[in-house]
Amino acid sequence: MGGAFKKLPDAEFEIMRVIWDSTSPITTSLIMERLGKEKEWKAQTIITLMSRLVDRGFLRTEKKSKERTYFPLISKDDYLKLETGDFMDRFHSNSITSLVATLYNGNKLKEKDLDELEQWLKEMRD
Repeated sequence: MGGAFKKLPDAEFEIMRVIWDSTSPITTSLIMERLGKEKEWKAQTIITLMSRLVDRGFLRTEKKSKERTYFPLISKDDYLKLETGDFMDRFHSNSITSLVATLYNGNKLKEKDLDELEQWLKEMRD
């Protein structure tokens, strides 16, 4: 995968989230059904966003009769690894302590979360 993939704009990420949560192949009408009403996007907007995702290498497309189908070329896990790695590098100089401290000081982490994190760390070491 490497550095070929760039961070997705929010609208394109929303589409990829629907695609990752669905079974391939995906159609424009499926995206319309899941996102169109919620976001008040027109079909043309979705078609444009999906063609951008094809251009960026996130989706592959095939045309069957009148319906165009799409297949993800990057998994959700791979994309999250890329995004998380970039985030950790840019904002926390790759320091997990910095990340946890920021979350804790911002009241995003509760005692329960810290207990779970401690348990996870113990399991990782065993």
